[in-house]
Amino acid sequence: MSGKKILFSARVCIKNRRAAFEYTFLDRYTAGLILQGTEIKSIRMGKVSLQESYCYFHQGAFRVKGMYIAPYRQGNIYNHEEARDRTLLLQKKEIEKLLKSQVKGVTIIPLQLFINARGFAKLEIALARGKKIYDKRQTIKERDLERAGMHSNG
Repeated sequence: MSGKKILFSARVCIKNRRAAFEYTFLDRYTAGLILQGTEIKSIRMGKVSLQESYCYFHQGAFRVKGMYIAPYRQGNIYNHEEARDRTLLLQKKEIEKLLKSQVKGVTIIPLQLFINARGFAKLEIALARGKKIYDKRQTIKERDLERAGMHSNG
């Protein structure tokens, strides 16, 4: 038996499912998160919602707003604030590229939150353009055709 321990057996991956329906992705990035105290414990338990969240640039850093991390049950008085803005950790090149691409109709949204092999929480973000109503209809149509094709072949 080897001396190595498996630290993280359950993979945590919280996805923003609505994002693919509402937006067309132009570019993707992986960013680290600056977390406080009990937030990582709640993330490991999967108590996170990315539904209403988005990223913005403020005071030289990108931040994520509207990401809800539930309070940790055993956190007592040291528990974190659920809906605070959290700072994202990106490389300087990525920040410059994102700032250049900030035009009307383009936003930065979180796609998924996961824990990497080293145990750090990472947030996959995307530069995205909102879909028009006819684009959303097309997405629904393609999904329905794909489902129908899967059932007829099986």
